[in-house]
Parts: sequence; C-alpha cells; structure tokens
Amino acid sequence: MTGNQLSAEWCSNVVHTCACHSGGEVTGHAPPPGTCNPADSPPCCDQGLVYEIYDCSPPVSNHTKANPTLQSFDHGGDGSPPAECDGQYHNDDELVVALSTGWYDNGNRCLDFINIRGNGRRVRAKVVDECVSSGGCDETHYYKQPCGNTIIRATKADWSALGVSETQWDTMDVLWSDA
Repeated sequence: MTGNQLSAEWCSNVVHTCACHSGGEVTGHAPPPGTCNPADSPPCCDQGLVYEIYDCSPPVSNHTKANPTLQSFDHGGDGSPPAECDGQYHNDDELVVALSTGWYDNGNRCLDFINIRGNGRRVRAKVVDECVSSGGCDETHYYKQPCGNTIIRATKADWSALGVSETQWDTMDVLWSDA
C-alpha cells in the first residue's frame, strides 16, 4: 500500500473530514544505524515508501475532529529535540501537546491552551510543539514519518486525564478546540 492509499483511507475512515489536500510526497529513506528508535512516535520512515505531506489541516471549530497519538516530550523520551515553542523538554506527566503543521499555524498556537474532549471527559493542554506534516524521512526530521494533517500528539498525562486505558491509546478520535 502506498502513502497515497494510506492517507486517502485514513482521511475517509478515521477522521471523516479532510478539508485540505496533500501538498506533495516524500520518499522514505532508511535511517542510518542507531539514529531512529522504532518505538518512537512518530515512527521511522521505511525505505522507498511514499508518504504524503500537508501544509494545511482542516479548519478549527468548537468541535474539530482529530486523531491523538502518544508522544513523549521528556528528554530522551522519543529521540526528538526540546519542544519548539519554548526550547524545553516536558515531563510525561504534563498536559502538553504537539499539533499538525496546519493547526500549529507557524507557531501562532505556541504556548496557547486547547481543550480536548473524548471518552466523556475534557482536558486542557498546552501547545508546545509542532507535529511536522509538511516534511519528513530525512536527517532534518530525524528520519521520522510526516505527521498526518489531523494529529494531536498527546502525553501519557493527556490520555490519563481523558480516562483512556493504555491499551486504547492511539485508537480513538477526539474533538478539540482552542481554549
């Protein structure tokens, strides 16, 4: 399955709203040995696999659908540098998130709070980083896959506040809005 097929299926089956279209593609390059941990989030790129990239995300409303994924912002947590917004690492017990490139809006949401609703609960989390959907699979992006255009990377604390068991992390949709 190509990146195009993955993205088209993902847009129609998971989020049910893709108000923007792909901005192109990148081809995966195998990371040099020891540079990419397969347990990291986002995962490492696969050699030769084509991944769609996005400069946009669906419009934000009071009930924007998103797909949250697990992210560690702690030093050494997922192999990424400190958070882009404040240049710091954040403990996995903090309510912080990274937003897809379009929602990150060139840093205009940096250090702002968002509300995430799911599982009958709500959590207020601070935006500290971008989940890059406009590029990936190269040294600049730590050989990681591009982020989808409707992703919120959430900490263990965010998932816990939503009352989601660890076995269900990365499997549910949420709604979010600016706080």
